[in-house]
Amino acid sequence: MYQFNKLGNETNFFQKFKSIDFVLLVCIFLLGAISLITMYSTDGGEILFHTKSHFFKLIFFTIMMFVISFFNIRFWFSIGYFAYILVAAMLIWTVNFGITASGSQRWIDLYFIYIQPSELMKIFIILCLAKYFHRMRLENVNSFYAIIISLIIIFVPMSLVIIQPDLGTSILIAISGIVVLWFSGLNHKYFFYTFLISITSLPFIISFLKPYQKLRILTFLNPDRDPLGAGYQIIQSKIAVGSGGLWGKGFLKGTQSYLEFLPEKHTDFIFTLFSEEFGFFGSVILLLIYALTIYRVIKIGSLSRSYFAKLFCYSFGTSLFIYIVINMSMVLGLLPIVGSPLPIL
Repeated sequence: MYQFNKLGNETNFFQKFKSIDFVLLVCIFLLGAISLITMYSTDGGEILFHTKSHFFKLIFFTIMMFVISFFNIRFWFSIGYFAYILVAAMLIWTVNFGITASGSQRWIDLYFIYIQPSELMKIFIILCLAKYFHRMRLENVNSFYAIIISLIIIFVPMSLVIIQPDLGTSILIAISGIVVLWFSGLNHKYFFYTFLISITSLPFIISFLKPYQKLRILTFLNPDRDPLGAGYQIIQSKIAVGSGGLWGKGFLKGTQSYLEFLPEKHTDFIFTLFSEEFGFFGSVILLLIYALTIYRVIKIGSLSRSYFAKLFCYSFGTSLFIYIVINMSMVLGLLPIVGSPLPIL
């Protein structure tokens, strides 16, 4: 009996190993390598704090990725609600006892690593809603009860993140939830009505924004109104991207980065540093890797027999695309600065 079980487990292990999407795996490793090289560049070509920290994070999350990949889809379905509640509890803890950085109380110290629960919520809100809509009939999806429950699931973490305060991440969490609603079959008229209401109530919403949030909008509309203050970051970002040209200035040769003209180059503006050093050609390669990553995620969903898996993969792939578009639009001055990092980088 022991040998039979052992053989069965080994077979199961090799079957799961063979079923891994190695194209997706290579894409993730390439993005991880690019992020490490870029972080090394932010440290001026030396192995300093950001490079060391990023390296250990990559090792940690690579191990986690391999371990998680062997969990059955039924496991993720079973913990959908629990994972959402757990991360929501972590957000409550963060609001009261979290570590403050850059004016927001976003982080939890686990002694060996800092985690940002709001980033985890971007994934687990999709997991929770995918489970909620699993096997739900289309007429029930559009029922008043289902819509209210869905909005509560979205509103709770969104509100907790706004309190930190982190308006940008709260909007991204809401987008993740709305994407699930779209793929679940919710009538498109609700999205149209929501869009109209949002546009018409925009002046009212802006009146409730904090002064620094209003300043970001004004800076987006006219960065030159305060070129040495609020508009400095986005002006320097556009200069760096433009100076990269077609082929870039070369690895470790970015003048905007090394002369410290570019703030926050190791976080939200990491794409700016990459574009300056590797140019338009390097940026296109990066976008192609991202495109292939998203394609493989959606492909996995299309091949899955589970509606839960389909809904999760479609929603996660689409959300990933939106996060990338928002970050790159932000550093190019096409959107206001919202504090949205580039995924995986």
